[in-house]
Amino acid sequence: MKLEGFGEIAEQLRRSTVRVESGRRGQGSGIIVESDGVIVTNAHVASHGPLSVQLWDGSSFPATLQARSNRRDLAVLRIPTANLTPVTLANSDNLRVGELVISVGNPFGFMGAVTTGIVHAIGRVPRLGPTQWIQADVQLAPGNSGGPLADARGNVVGVNTMVMAGLGLAAPSNAVARLLAGDLAQASLGVVVQPVSVRVSGAHRLGLAILEVIEGGAAEFASLRAGDILLGIEGEPLRSLDDLEQTLEGSGERLLRLQFVRGDPSRLRNVAVRLGAPEAAVV
Repeated sequence: MKLEGFGEIAEQLRRSTVRVESGRRGQGSGIIVESDGVIVTNAHVASHGPLSVQLWDGSSFPATLQARSNRRDLAVLRIPTANLTPVTLANSDNLRVGELVISVGNPFGFMGAVTTGIVHAIGRVPRLGPTQWIQADVQLAPGNSGGPLADARGNVVGVNTMVMAGLGLAAPSNAVARLLAGDLAQASLGVVVQPVSVRVSGAHRLGLAILEVIEGGAAEFASLRAGDILLGIEGEPLRSLDDLEQTLEGSGERLLRLQFVRGDPSRLRNVAVRLGAPEAAVV
């Protein structure tokens, strides 16, 4: 079946899709959402080291992180250029199960690869919390994360994020709009963490072990190190990774007090991390 104008729609989406490179750890895709260099991608794509963006014409630019939401796995980047061709964000609330969708991305290094499918479901996904997802049978592979999921008119309805049970999952475009408006903005602590159990004062507690401290992030300026274990926020014990993510939600400069151990689990330390500014004092 040939869809009238489909080739032109796919070509336009390809020109508005970029490659996002994050340090030496990997790459993904991104979407031009504003002509003056604003790019949306996945938070996990933009989580390591210096960022750069390659446009459809092959030109590359350094990118800066403007906002992120780990809960929605979305990030906003900016590159120093203008006169770009942005996508049109659709109202994802109007998307219906059974609609044709188009996905564009850079799987395995192939720029602007296109695949199509239909929407299987819209709603919550078990084990992924209360957030809404678009499930579609588009073929996604490493490098597709952060790329656009568009409707048959070429309007972007979601941001491709992951594959689960053979179906692609995308964050709805309305979540992107909220992030761009600042409603989902999330401060970055600049760490990669993993939940662990640690024995403190004779009792087992949940902790978040720091696996990596991102260069130039708030945690580095606060002298946190890989191997430190976060145990509390503002004097309250951590109960889950969600506790940290919920605390980080919201933009603007502010002070966050964390409790952690380093080496000796019997010695609880405190650190005041200034989010949104490269300043912190270790107590």
